[in-house]
Amino acid sequence: MLKEKKLENKSILIIIASKNFRDEEYFIPYEVFQKEGAKITTASSVEGDIIGIEGGEARSTLTLSEINTKDFDAVVFIGGSGAVEYFDNNDAHKIVQEMANSHKVVAAICIAPIILAKAGILTGRNATVWSSLMNKNNIKELEDSGCSVLEERVVKDKKIITADGPAVSKKFAEKIVETITERKVEEND
Repeated sequence: MLKEKKLENKSILIIIASKNFRDEEYFIPYEVFQKEGAKITTASSVEGDIIGIEGGEARSTLTLSEINTKDFDAVVFIGGSGAVEYFDNNDAHKIVQEMANSHKVVAAICIAPIILAKAGILTGRNATVWSSLMNKNNIKELEDSGCSVLEERVVKDKKIITADGPAVSKKFAEKIVETITERKVEEND
């Protein structure tokens, strides 16, 4: 008997930077979502082929300004140094806010949770973000937005999922799948 695909009839939007996205944070979740039957759309600030930090190639078929959030069940922001381009990007913030206001899954990994913080959806929430022993600026950025930063690798707060880097890409993706498929409707999510 064939295993049921959990994300059949679900659409996931993955947003990558126009350059220097983190390969594992894109390709591992992509594979997890694909195996579960999701329709996956990759978007960026530009259309076309985009090369990751490690040389992996992804194809963006939409720009952020072309995205209709009604078409998606979840949005996933990929990290890597290039994600900085979305920190103060109005289109990225609009996507985050529309998805959150529609009670859809909003996820970000590595430094990308800063996008969620700057879009204003992490106030009063728990999250995580990449940092190092020498650089705690990303944690401060989230805390300044009113977020409680947890020392966990993957954090789920209702329908917002954050992760701290490439080592947890698979766990991050699995948490997204689990959250999309949750039957229980949480109050005030």
